Amino acid sequence: MAGLRTVGAIVLALAVLALLGTDVNHMVAGAMTAMVATFAIKEKEVRGQAVTLACGLPVALAAMSLGALLHTRIIAGDIFFVLLIFGAVYGRRFGDRGTALGLIGFQVYFVSLFVQATVGALPELSLTLAVAFACSAVVRFAVVPETPQRTLGRLREAFRARLAQLVAAQIELLDATPDDLDKVLDSLRRRTARLHEAALMIQGRLEEGTRDEATAARLQRRIADAEIAAERLGVILLNARSAERADTITMHLPHAPLQVAAERLPREDAATRTLRRDLSALHLLIARRGADERGMALAHVRNRLLGYRDEDKLPAASPAVQDVFRGIGEAARAVLGLRLALDGPQDASDDTPATARSREEFDAEDVAMAGLDEAGEEADDERTGLQRPTTRAAFQVAVGSTLAIIGGEFLSSQRWYWAVLTCWVVFLNTASTGEILVKGYRRLVGTVLGVVAGVALAGLVGNNTWLAFALVLLFIFGMFFTAPLSYALMSFCVTAMLGLLYTLLNTYSLAVLVLRIEETALGAACGIIAAVLVLPVHTDRRTDELLGTVLERLRDVVTAAVAQLSGGPAADLLDKARDLDSALDDLRASTQPLTHPITPLRGRRQTARYLVALLETCAYHARSLAATAELVPYSKNVAADPRLERAGKRIARNIDIIVARVVEESARGEVSSGASIASVLEANGTAGPASGTVTFRVLRHLQRLDEGVIGLARPLEVPVSGRNVGTTG
Repeated sequence: MAGLRTVGAIVLALAVLALLGTDVNHMVAGAMTAMVATFAIKEKEVRGQAVTLACGLPVALAAMSLGALLHTRIIAGDIFFVLLIFGAVYGRRFGDRGTALGLIGFQVYFVSLFVQATVGALPELSLTLAVAFACSAVVRFAVVPETPQRTLGRLREAFRARLAQLVAAQIELLDATPDDLDKVLDSLRRRTARLHEAALMIQGRLEEGTRDEATAARLQRRIADAEIAAERLGVILLNARSAERADTITMHLPHAPLQVAAERLPREDAATRTLRRDLSALHLLIARRGADERGMALAHVRNRLLGYRDEDKLPAASPAVQDVFRGIGEAARAVLGLRLALDGPQDASDDTPATARSREEFDAEDVAMAGLDEAGEEADDERTGLQRPTTRAAFQVAVGSTLAIIGGEFLSSQRWYWAVLTCWVVFLNTASTGEILVKGYRRLVGTVLGVVAGVALAGLVGNNTWLAFALVLLFIFGMFFTAPLSYALMSFCVTAMLGLLYTLLNTYSLAVLVLRIEETALGAACGIIAAVLVLPVHTDRRTDELLGTVLERLRDVVTAAVAQLSGGPAADLLDKARDLDSALDDLRASTQPLTHPITPLRGRRQTARYLVALLETCAYHARSLAATAELVPYSKNVAADPRLERAGKRIARNIDIIVARVVEESARGEVSSGASIASVLEANGTAGPASGTVTFRVLRHLQRLDEGVIGLARPLEVPVSGRNVGTTG
């Protein structure tokens, strides 16, 4: 949508400028300004977008005017450019609006350098900027409007589609041969991660995209239920296919071994055929939206699947396979809740007792959620001065840009600004030296490939102006479409587009594109040098900080969930679980320099992958515990058990010891191991819960969490006392 909105703004700006008889040079300036005026604004509320766009025009006019005035004053122009870069990066501390205005100021000044703006051309350039901003406003607010409600609606449909894709992958897992299992398992991991990503994106849009807090809380709960139920279904299906009880980490660690035993899940067994049919039925329930002529048939399918929650007509099979049927029942319940939240009330005339009970549970959940206090907002960053990330980044970029200007002038007195642009870009959305290094490498690779494409496209376009503009629009859309997927691909699109712009400006040559590679390499090098020498944040330090944050939030979720499962007061556990997920996503991104193929330290790469996978496993069990704990106040099947408090204390204590060791290597303490969680609970002589019950599932999640935390201790070199039983599952 961002790509369509940007391309639409550029097309409209070009059309208006063409009608006004603007020359090609100013049309290029208008197109680039329309692009930045559209993509720079990230605010969610329409009113905020309008205010930022209105403030952006005077900022753009000032930047263009100063660029023209300083065109012939090299030293003054360079000093102002560095100050502008510092201010643009520092402005990120003021939120989306500060970030947008800083980006507009920098990019429009860059446009003035690109089109070689002069004082005499300022009146026409000012009109061009005004037209570009007006066209951006028309497209943003009228042609391709972006409102929180529309965005949330698209994300909800995307979540539904991702959920259906995940169930389709689980069907493939059911039928996969041993030779195809690795490929199918990779697909299952990828689709699980994409479903999780969609859930987090919805979480970020709930407050603005729903009409009230109750609706937001209900939707958040239903999305979380569906995600957890689908992920759990994949885990227990994986367990049914494995020779022994499958480790949960297999779902999160790429290339983890899985020993298949065909006798565990016979392909022609009656139960397996029923399982295949019911998984397909679950996929149909997810994919179908609203009522249609097949509503009666769908209701019958839904009722049958929900019956598995009550052991109704559970097929005769091994315990592992029967657990899959129970998982299908839980997933069907989550799908019903998702339909109620997304599509409104459903026809209940054909409900069975199991379906009616699920509806009653949803009603009780809604009442309980309405009584919870509103969650507190996340605390602001307490760091000040040079320790503040935006301040530190501003100094780093300013120093790197100064080096890029000096070096760029030696390469080219006219196009030195490409080095500055690269230095600026490699600092965006990065927080450590390693991230900057990897981003600079990817930009250089994309630039080299883009130059090759630019040579071919220049020959194809020739003197055809409108064909060049059409290809420019195609590559601009490609920039936005590929940005979340690959930074190298995005850089390729940028460089190929620039080759076409040089063709339009009649300044194209192979030497210019080669210079682009040289300036890009120089800018990336200057950025890396600045990151290393000026207030550096080493990758190890950054990952340790984020690892500590993840562990602390994991402890918060587990402690609160166990407290509620033990009979304590109700809490907003889903918000805590989402905070854990967000912290884990940040950690995953920060470890990319350690896990990148160019990393020479293979041992560290394997350790980083293992730790992240183990934390993802712990997060899965923590989410499941949180979802189960929230059922305690109103469910007939989930009862509080005071004995669970002892298990929660052991896990929390172990996490605290690991956090202390991560923060300070000299910290002492040993992680407690030994007896299983179930045996700890049976210390008072009571028998353990039966397999298949909710209490048994809670104990299994706690056991896997306990083993996962102990598993974290070993690669982090934290001493482990006692005897560890079992493996991380």
